[in-house]
Amino acid sequence: MKVLRLSGIKLALGESEEQLITKVASALEIARSDVQSLEVIKKAIDARRNKPPHIVYVIKIIVSAVITLPAELKNGIKMQEIADKAAMPRLAAISVLQFPVVVAGSGPAGLFASYILAQRNVPVLLLERGASLEKRTNDVQKFWEQGILNPFSNVLFGEGGAGTFSDGKLTSRSKNHYSAWVKKILVEMGAPEEILTDAKPHIGTDRLWQVVINLRNKLNEMGCTIRFAAQVTDFIIRQQQLAAIVVNGQEEIKAEHLILAIGQNADDTYEQLSSRGVKMEAKPFAMGLRVEHQQKLINSIQYGKWSKHPQLPPAEYFVTAAIKSLNRSVYTFCMCPGGSVIGCSAFPGYVLTNGMSNCRRNGEFANSAVVVNVRVNDFAVDGQPLAGLDFRRKWEKQAFTLGGSNYHAPAQRLADFLENKKSDAVGRTSFRPGVTACSLREVLPAFVADALRLGIHEFNRKMPGFIAADAHLIGVEARTSSPLRICRKNDGQSDTVNGIYPCGEGSGYAGGIISSALDGIKAAEHLLASLS
Repeated sequence: MKVLRLSGIKLALGESEEQLITKVASALEIARSDVQSLEVIKKAIDARRNKPPHIVYVIKIIVSAVITLPAELKNGIKMQEIADKAAMPRLAAISVLQFPVVVAGSGPAGLFASYILAQRNVPVLLLERGASLEKRTNDVQKFWEQGILNPFSNVLFGEGGAGTFSDGKLTSRSKNHYSAWVKKILVEMGAPEEILTDAKPHIGTDRLWQVVINLRNKLNEMGCTIRFAAQVTDFIIRQQQLAAIVVNGQEEIKAEHLILAIGQNADDTYEQLSSRGVKMEAKPFAMGLRVEHQQKLINSIQYGKWSKHPQLPPAEYFVTAAIKSLNRSVYTFCMCPGGSVIGCSAFPGYVLTNGMSNCRRNGEFANSAVVVNVRVNDFAVDGQPLAGLDFRRKWEKQAFTLGGSNYHAPAQRLADFLENKKSDAVGRTSFRPGVTACSLREVLPAFVADALRLGIHEFNRKMPGFIAADAHLIGVEARTSSPLRICRKNDGQSDTVNGIYPCGEGSGYAGGIISSALDGIKAAEHLLASLS
């Protein structure tokens, strides 16, 4: 038999996927009965505003080896013969350990690193500084509804990591062949099966909560020990080798192997690592604001006269602008259709924003981060590795003050921001706990504010109607990625301390759910290789 991958197969809106086999047979100039099996690998909406939207598929089929196929296909369809096998992480042989492997952090990197180790019957102690998801969701709701912050259990800290309160996007630029395996595990844990085929897959916060709980239960079944409210507060290092960790400032746990999956928001842990000689370096990141529109406006802009077609999902967008006069890039990031802008403060006295959507993405508003690139020389003198932490905290603290010192976020009408005019009042927004009208220029570095103004005008040229009368900006968003990187060697260990395996967003080498999970898998593989 032959296993073929076909890309570029199209269905118009209203056409059923049952028609795919007919279209495939026609493209290959064979009979329908010659197609032994058909599997959808990926599908995406192609909507170009002035043309009828359609759905484009990538398909895997099996045909008899004796069938003659055309050398070249028509209508832009491409064909490739492939091997029919699924990739999963390699499992190295290991030696017996004296102490369990400690995994610090229960975000995607920590969870999947633990999963890989548990598959090899490696004893794992998974430590999470925040609360279990059941308690965490209650604490987050109390913050959103009453402005009462729990510094130990919030949007950033707790089971599942910061991504648990997000859109649950699973897009990644990585071509790592384990990506499909990660999605398969997520489906087994309760994620919608559509993530296996959608070109822009997402889970949604409401479904992601149950996925995380199911993954926790699975890890327990596999022998992992999981502890919540257990923060790694110190590292005992002897002769450049990890010897033990300290939990909550008082409990010493012997550990020769630590997978460090702390996420990019653990500023206090970064500082402690630095004091213990763990080498780090400053890296670029991006910062800006959240922009919020009516979702029906974004649908109209992106889909044109087909915007109300029931088969079309809530429209998304990704827009970029190169501001040559300022030598800056402006771009949208983490767009949440049918979602809301949320407060995600974790430390008293700071306002942070992010976007969140549920699985159905059926909310009234659409939001996206609109950010500007920030270079190391914008915040660090002589490349000081921790300088980026102070830089972003400065603006988050300013946002807290301007918002009223009650975790309300400073907000401004989009048109007023572009005209450099303070908004005396703002209309309805989705932000919780609430917003306060102000001039957002005061919560941004001047170069970021200037670039945003020019960039948003360019966005409006590419997406006419983007500068809408009822659109708002909400600030500040400075945690798009880590402003530092924990330096690591080719074997995955810290440059300066053996036994520490930095991974995930907090390491500065990954960003987002999938890439963080893949980096956690890589860390576990490196650790297994060291034990083999």
